[in-house]
Amino acid sequence: MGDMGQTIEFDRRESSKRNSILIVSDDTLIVQTLANILSNQYAVYFSKNGSDALKAAKEHGPDIILLDIVMHGMGGFDVIVALKSVGETADIPVVFVTEVGSVEDEEKGFSLGVADYIQKPFTPPMVKLRVKNQIKLINQTRLIQHLSTTDALTSTANKRQFDAWLNQEWRRAIRYKTPLSFLMLDIDHFKVYNENFGYPQGDIALKSIANIIKNELKRPGDLVARWGGEEFVILLPETNIQGACKVAEDIRASIEKNVIMFQGKTPTRVMVSIGISSIIPEQHSFIESFVSEAEKALHRSKESGRNRVVASESL
Repeated sequence: MGDMGQTIEFDRRESSKRNSILIVSDDTLIVQTLANILSNQYAVYFSKNGSDALKAAKEHGPDIILLDIVMHGMGGFDVIVALKSVGETADIPVVFVTEVGSVEDEEKGFSLGVADYIQKPFTPPMVKLRVKNQIKLINQTRLIQHLSTTDALTSTANKRQFDAWLNQEWRRAIRYKTPLSFLMLDIDHFKVYNENFGYPQGDIALKSIANIIKNELKRPGDLVARWGGEEFVILLPETNIQGACKVAEDIRASIEKNVIMFQGKTPTRVMVSIGISSIIPEQHSFIESFVSEAEKALHRSKESGRNRVVASESL
């Protein structure tokens, strides 16, 4: 098995697409046995002790952790307390791997947040079943969370998710004194498109525009959300007004070039107007003003001829 002093992944095959498991034990036989049972179905990592496990949990973000209670140094009870005390790892389900223990130990584990127990000596069917149950629960929870924060038509964030992300990035920008930019995009004459081409074609256009915006956003921290019927908003952390204008113009031009609606053989290009606000927020700054300035800039874009990018003159 090699050096147990590092966290190692047993099987990298399509690991990014599979649920993942972190096995924590200083018993080489336990780790090898569990890995042999699970690695064909899951991406499996292991750590040899509690301190390594805490680092691995933060680094890999496993879907569940199989944790040996009895280890030298930091035992399983101490590890789960540490995991549950950190936001990054608090919600990872932990399954204790243990000998048949006392009722008091079992009660203690559940009071600390353990999800389940696998008792030694374990059998492959029992291990697979208990792991499968936890994976099913976490996948269902993630699906519910995804549906509650995602626009069903365009698969972009919905307003709820965007508001939460905006508040988070606003606080971060205040803390580190970095710029934050906000784009508000509206489809020009979208009501006319719907009337002329029909609502199904309008939905296709909305999905195409959402995909173009997502493709133009290059960084994990950038976020696009559907704001209303034909409006999208985009948040660009650590981006000043010049950078935001560049992104906005790339989006506008790409939409004009690629989104086309047809009536018979007659093509009609879809165009958008975009308003931008940018700020390095301070403690006395207001998010509402930040959003309002982008909305005002969008109105000026519409009034000045549409199909253009206009930046806020305030803030």
